[in-house]
Amino acid sequence: MKIAVTITLALALLVGLTIGALGGGGSVLTLPIFVYLLGIPAQQAIPMSMLIVGSTSFLGALLHYYYGHFHTKATLLFAVTGMMGAFLGSFLTNKVSQPLLMLIFATLMLTAGIAMLRTRGASQGQQKCHVVRCLAIGAGVGTLTGFLGIGGGFMIVPALVLFAGIPTKNAMGVSLAVITLNSAAGLMGLIQHTSINWKLTLSFLGLALIGMLAGIVIKKSSRATPSQRIRLDYHCASLSHSRCQSLGFLEALRPIAWIFHH
Repeated sequence: MKIAVTITLALALLVGLTIGALGGGGSVLTLPIFVYLLGIPAQQAIPMSMLIVGSTSFLGALLHYYYGHFHTKATLLFAVTGMMGAFLGSFLTNKVSQPLLMLIFATLMLTAGIAMLRTRGASQGQQKCHVVRCLAIGAGVGTLTGFLGIGGGFMIVPALVLFAGIPTKNAMGVSLAVITLNSAAGLMGLIQHTSINWKLTLSFLGLALIGMLAGIVIKKSSRATPSQRIRLDYHCASLSHSRCQSLGFLEALRPIAWIFHH
């Protein structure tokens, strides 16, 4: 168990690095780490993941805002319906069994990976932040945040870039701000029904914050030209979603095996 905890805390740095560099993706790793590496029940791991991802995203959002990588209108539109969706979605978590929760999580990861592969050749959209579109996407992402404890950055960033026409660097700041608000709303609903391992959660959070700061510094200090940065963002996003797809296959097998053995 001590070895598993050590590995978990080491992976916390990777979670933070992912959030800082890509504007999301941390919860894609955090939830499976808690459930399958440490054996924590999914219903307890979800609020722990939500607290960690929400806290790191808050600091990341502040730094992106300081650097001017932000879009206030998009943030407000995504957050309005997103927070409501997260709070309502949190009440569904304890009504679903752990195998089904993780199977839904795996399916979502697979879907995200396939969608990203299909849009690899797409360029950034030229549309404005359409109110109805942003509200609808915000509600969907928020519900998933409350239900599964995922931040939704892997959905928010592509949605902002492809459908709202927001530059990638600004979309990352918006994504982190929305994840923060959605996580807070979802946690308010979940904290009433479950307990949190505070020692583990805070230890993981501390290391994730260090990793996140490193990710933002790496992103900020890049000397690449604007066109090179766009290509870098593309490759980072592809790597993140390829990881999601790979994890999805692994996670899909675990709950299915559990079902056949119980």
